Amino acid sequence: MGDKSDKAAKSSKASAASKGPLKPPSKRQLVIVTGLSGAGKSAALHAFEDIGFQAVDNLPLTMVEALIDDQNLESLDRPVVIGIDSRTLHFSPDLFVEVQKRLRLRKDLRLHVLFMDASDDVLTTRFSETRRPHPLGDRQLLRAAIKQERDVMTVVRENIDGILDTSNRTGAETRRIIRRRFAKESDDLIVTFMSFGFAHGAPRDADIVLDVRFLRNPHYVPDLKPLTGRDDAVSNYVRADDTFPPFLDKVHGLLSFLLPRYQAEGKAYLTIAFGCTGGQHRSVATAEAVAGQMAIDGLAVNLYHRELSSS
Repeated sequence: MGDKSDKAAKSSKASAASKGPLKPPSKRQLVIVTGLSGAGKSAALHAFEDIGFQAVDNLPLTMVEALIDDQNLESLDRPVVIGIDSRTLHFSPDLFVEVQKRLRLRKDLRLHVLFMDASDDVLTTRFSETRRPHPLGDRQLLRAAIKQERDVMTVVRENIDGILDTSNRTGAETRRIIRRRFAKESDDLIVTFMSFGFAHGAPRDADIVLDVRFLRNPHYVPDLKPLTGRDDAVSNYVRADDTFPPFLDKVHGLLSFLLPRYQAEGKAYLTIAFGCTGGQHRSVATAEAVAGQMAIDGLAVNLYHRELSSS
């Protein structure tokens, strides 16, 4: 009897060994969407729902960990997104930081805190157009309420994984960005190459900003002025600048050095912005060129031309 048991045990071990090492269980994706009122949190949550997330909005901070405890998490067969902001019951910046730190220690979760932001002017316009009172209004001027909330959220903003600035983006563009970034649960770093014009302000959600105004400007060539950096004539003109090839090589070298290190730190996505004066020619052509080169290297890339999208 004992021999049979030993043989069965050995057979079981051999069978397990033949299957190779066991893979660790995949981590459940958890996204917390926070930020300023009017910056697009509701649109973001809808976008997450569209790609299969279980969405919970305005959950009290004291209930977040209970929602995703081991038992409840097993019953959820989808990734989870939770909306939390200054309107949330029992909200406090310090408690938010404490909760997200504890969640990051969970070995069964992969947490991403996304901060929705927009400029004060845009937020003021949005609240004025919708005639909705600001959650922190309480008989004070709208701009004062916006400033108060921005001050309250300062500590939160210091403990996030990414910012999505909607100042120059429509709701549809915001939804597209979220779909691209989060539609597939992956440990791969997703890089967005953005073009913009300094005349319209530098992007607030870019991780790296590179100024390409040193390149010769197609704006002053009559035949090229009405075109964009997506057109071959403009792209060829920019690429023909003697400084463009070495610049492209140096950017490629910089990214080849940085990206593995960002990925090792657990960064889910990175936004690299190229800026020229108007955001129509040089920055567009450069973003297209760099993205194309990095895609050839096997990098998962997105392209976003801010001034072209808003025109």
